[in-house]
Amino acid sequence: MSSSLHPERWPLRTRLIVEQVVLIAVVCAGIGLVTGFALRDFLIGKLDDDLRDAAGRVERVHGLPVPGPLPGPPKNPLDGPGFGQGTVVLITYGDLVQDADRLLGRETENLPTDEQDALLAVPADAQPRTTALGESGDYRVLSFRARDGAKIVTALPMAQVDDIVFQMGLILGGVALAGLVAVSIAGALIIRKTLRPLERVAATASRVAELPLHEGKVALAERVPEEDADPHTEVGQVGLALNKMLGHVGSALEARHESETRVRQFVADASHELRTPLAAIRGYAELTRRSPDEVPEQVAHAMRRVESEAVRMTSLVEDLLLLARLDAGRPLARERVDLSRVVVDAVSDARIAGPDHDWRLELPASPVVVRGDEHKLQQVLVNLLSNARTHTPPGTTVTTALSVRGSRASLRVTDDGPGIPAQLQPEVFERFARGDTSRSRAAGSTGLGLSIVAAVVAAHQGEVAVDSRPGRTRFTVLLPR
Repeated sequence: MSSSLHPERWPLRTRLIVEQVVLIAVVCAGIGLVTGFALRDFLIGKLDDDLRDAAGRVERVHGLPVPGPLPGPPKNPLDGPGFGQGTVVLITYGDLVQDADRLLGRETENLPTDEQDALLAVPADAQPRTTALGESGDYRVLSFRARDGAKIVTALPMAQVDDIVFQMGLILGGVALAGLVAVSIAGALIIRKTLRPLERVAATASRVAELPLHEGKVALAERVPEEDADPHTEVGQVGLALNKMLGHVGSALEARHESETRVRQFVADASHELRTPLAAIRGYAELTRRSPDEVPEQVAHAMRRVESEAVRMTSLVEDLLLLARLDAGRPLARERVDLSRVVVDAVSDARIAGPDHDWRLELPASPVVVRGDEHKLQQVLVNLLSNARTHTPPGTTVTTALSVRGSRASLRVTDDGPGIPAQLQPEVFERFARGDTSRSRAAGSTGLGLSIVAAVVAAHQGEVAVDSRPGRTRFTVLLPR
């Protein structure tokens, strides 16, 4: 469902403007209703005054006594308020309607019978009331009885009152609409200016989020400007809290970097120092194995195991030393490398190391050349092929494909083995990552092969990714040409 249907998902600026406009619209509507009703009551009061004045003059014209004091009649008793167009006057004795034509200057029969009946049905209590006269509309009617028993009904149309109220409603509506538009524009400008410090705070947080905080030493110098960190304002409180948080994060990153630097230095030193004793162990083990003297079988087996473990430990130490050097950011060689030749050599070595696998090769017609460290790139491919050989059963087909994608060289190693579990795929390039079903010490895995691949590719400004499912696992390496 679209987020426009959920106001809680709207930006704060939009919500403030909408809420402001709705509130003002409700206030304007309330003012308009109160004004309309008040104006209508006022006009009806004025109409009732005209109605009483007209009724009194009708009574005087007929020579009947006027109840209560009335203003002096004008020269023409029928001139003045209440006798304009649409005025209705009925004088009746019982069922006989008479003299209305003389007062109105028109024939009484022009007034439909049903409307006459509606007027004559009004109680003669001298109280003005509104009566609907069919097609003629609403009238304000005053009915009373004269002293001689005649019933005098005087009615004035409500059309003018309704027209004035309607016109006033249109004016108020137009003014309110124009006011809402003006308030919306002015409110948008004011709110935009008010929220500008908050936008700067958000921009600072966004810049911090874009920093590679997980890589090496990070200079976390981003801070909210001082004018946006005033503790006396709400936005300033947010900016001040963000600055404090960034300060703590910066301190933590520095401490982490120092700790990682010490660990890397220790690993590099330890790996370097271990190479000499491991070489000695391998040498003495090999010397014992080549000795012409008879060696008991158990001792010979033990020395073979010592030599084998020394070889494995030497490989582990070399891998650790390589990772330490890459972590330290030591520059790699930058020379032209023919990836086609590197791929051919690596696949040929893999065929010898794993004759029980089916090794296939796909190369483009022309050589693919990149710039980098040939030895390290060869190690990338060797590790990928070794990973495929070690963690797939005999008979697995491993295809190595080299191609060109625009400005980058693409190297893919694909096998049709059991695949990598989905929950382990995000971790395969981490150091010492092991999958219980796919990796084993018996196969000689150290858990560093793929992490070395990722580190070397990153040092060449490239990318490496894995896509695996049962029956197909593909590692893709992209390198700039």
